[in-house]
Amino acid sequence: MFKEFKEFAMRGNVVDMAVGIVIGAAFGTIVQSFVKDILMPPIGLLMGNVDFTNLFVVLKEGAQAGPFATIADAQAAGAVTWNYGMFINTIISFLIVAFAVFLVIKSLNNLKRQEEAPPAEPTTKECPYCFSTIPIKATRCPACTSEL
Repeated sequence: MFKEFKEFAMRGNVVDMAVGIVIGAAFGTIVQSFVKDILMPPIGLLMGNVDFTNLFVVLKEGAQAGPFATIADAQAAGAVTWNYGMFINTIISFLIVAFAVFLVIKSLNNLKRQEEAPPAEPTTKECPYCFSTIPIKATRCPACTSEL
C-alpha cells in the first residue's frame, strides 16, 4: 500500500501541485503581511488615523458593557462583534493575490503562444500537369515546360 502511494505521490503533476500549494500559501502570508503592515497603515493615516484592524461593530454585549477600544477587548468581554475592518484587509489581500495569479497565467499564455509559432509559408508548389515540385514563384514548370 505504501509503495502504491509513493508511486502516486511521485507523479509529476502531484509533486508540481504540492509545490504550487506550498508556494501559494507562503505568498498568501506575505500578501497578508503587506496589506496589514505596509499598505493599510498609510491609508488609515490618510483617512484620519483609522486602524482598519480595529473597525468593528458590537452586535451583542458581553459580560461587561462597552465601549471597547479594540476587538480583543470586546472578545475578552464576551461580546459578539462584526469585524468589517479585518474583512476589508482580507478583500485587499485577495485582490492582490488574484492580480498576481492573473499576471502569472497571462505570462504562461504568452509563452505558449510563442512556442506555437505559425507555420512557415511554403516555398514550393506542385505542378498540376506533371506533379513535380517547383519553386512557388515559377511561371513555367522546368520538368514539363507547362505554363502555370
